[in-house]
Amino acid sequence: MPKLPEPAKGAKDYEIAEAAEKYMKPIRQIAEELGVTDEELLPYGHYVAKVDFMKVLKRLGKKPDGKYIDVTAITPTPLGEGKSTSTMGLTQGLGKRGKNVVAAIRQPSGGPTMNIKGSAAGGGLAQCIPLTPFSLGLTGDINAIMNAHNLAMVAMTARMQHEFNYTDEQLKKRGLKRLDIDPRRPEMGWIIDFCAQSLRNIIIGLGGKSDGFMMQSRFGIAVSSEIMAILAVAKDLKDMRERMGKIIVGYNKHTGAPVTTEDLDVAGAMTAWMVEALNPNLLQTLEGQPVFVHAGPFANIAIGQSSIIADRVGLKLGDYHVTESGFGADIGFEKFWNLKCRFSGLKPNCAVVVATIRALKCHGGAPIPVPGKPMPVEYSKENVGWVEAGCANLVHHIKTVKKAGINPVVCINAFYTDTKDEIAAVRRLAEEAGARVALSKHWEKGGDGALEFADAVIDACEEKNDFKLLYDLKMPLRQRIEKIAKEVYGADGVDYSADALAKAQKIEKDPELSKLGTCMVKTHLSLSDNPNKKGVPKDWKLFVRDILIYGGAGFVVPVAGTITLMPGTASDPAYRRVDVDVKTGKVKGIF
Repeated sequence: MPKLPEPAKGAKDYEIAEAAEKYMKPIRQIAEELGVTDEELLPYGHYVAKVDFMKVLKRLGKKPDGKYIDVTAITPTPLGEGKSTSTMGLTQGLGKRGKNVVAAIRQPSGGPTMNIKGSAAGGGLAQCIPLTPFSLGLTGDINAIMNAHNLAMVAMTARMQHEFNYTDEQLKKRGLKRLDIDPRRPEMGWIIDFCAQSLRNIIIGLGGKSDGFMMQSRFGIAVSSEIMAILAVAKDLKDMRERMGKIIVGYNKHTGAPVTTEDLDVAGAMTAWMVEALNPNLLQTLEGQPVFVHAGPFANIAIGQSSIIADRVGLKLGDYHVTESGFGADIGFEKFWNLKCRFSGLKPNCAVVVATIRALKCHGGAPIPVPGKPMPVEYSKENVGWVEAGCANLVHHIKTVKKAGINPVVCINAFYTDTKDEIAAVRRLAEEAGARVALSKHWEKGGDGALEFADAVIDACEEKNDFKLLYDLKMPLRQRIEKIAKEVYGADGVDYSADALAKAQKIEKDPELSKLGTCMVKTHLSLSDNPNKKGVPKDWKLFVRDILIYGGAGFVVPVAGTITLMPGTASDPAYRRVDVDVKTGKVKGIF
């Protein structure tokens, strides 16, 4: 590939992506090199496609899986640790080593893309391209999720209105039975794919008799939808259809029995919106390796994993498959470990913990960065003491990965401001904790900068591991929550609100709900439930304020601390710098 703009000299991510896109391989070439046939490829233009996963898996069902690698991180700063960048860098580095490698990352949400964090395509010379379609809707999966989810809400609220206005006899004539959904206990709200804090709590049904049933409701961001979770864990269309029908929308106000989408006769129509979305999207790295983009982000408020389907396809097509989990190992990796791997039956060969010197400084005492404001000057100056103190957080995450029986590789995601002594301190402390360590300069140099990283992962994959889940589903819910809180977060115990405690007790007594997995919702900015507590907090208890039930996805969702399923938009969001060149139609400012 011709020389591209250098990020270390100030080139923006979108400028690098735009320069690289001139030399992109056509998506048919990517598919051919990957081993996807024309019949299995579903093109969306010249450089994006979907892949018919059922045909691929049927054709390659007996082929042995490749090596399975998960990428996670330490507790990030508000600006992230570069997991997507490192996933792209590792994929490019393995490509430089001549390996047949496939990556799987999550589709970005419009919320962070138009807010603070950016589109999660990677950065510098380690990116997924083409950037604009990747960042702005791609092939419509999130739109399908919004339509399917909101259709369930339309069905629920319409039924509540009709039951309020009609007698039992009138309902019967319309082929309906009375469900008596309790307006005080809705399990679902509406979704939109932006950070819209003004929609967190709303009143719907204002007006007259024909304007719906008046009740309190809410919005969450689209990627927090249970349907996004179903897309991440579904094995095939049959599995998705069954899961769709198990989504609980509310409860009968007399008996407390759950009311599902199947009860509303809407699960089939919801699945119809999702048929195409079930096929993973195929793009490429900046250096031409194949990348599946499927399912969504936000492991703090959702499962936050690239899909099981994308991983199954990648493992059949590649000798190495690199998948991404959201945020730190306490959140994204824990859900990969105890939910995704439990549902898929797949066992990883290696897990990568991404760390940056700047985040280690943050955990070691440096001023906390504020999104939208310049990085404090302290982060560009050497401070080995801060780095060493911050490594306590890194060591905690290494121990978490080792509890799963997986071989950890620490990737020091290098910035050009990092010093030799700071890097040496990280390497020493991580190796003492039992991890392989690799310095990687993929952001600055692409695949050529990730060779040490790729070699460390190759070595780790050759070692046998003893993968094991943290808990058995026979364990009562509160014991599971306490086990995660103590062994993964480092808490002393768990406290519950009165409402959360009542829900936990009810779930534990229910023979079906008690079998569901546990998908924690917690801040990603701390091991604790307080985003301001950095490093490895001591002397604290996890506070569970609510528990949601995602019956279709197959887990209960304990909500800890003050976190919300609808993030807010900051005062200086990214959309202020996004525009279009009206002569060429090119989008500028995406990062």
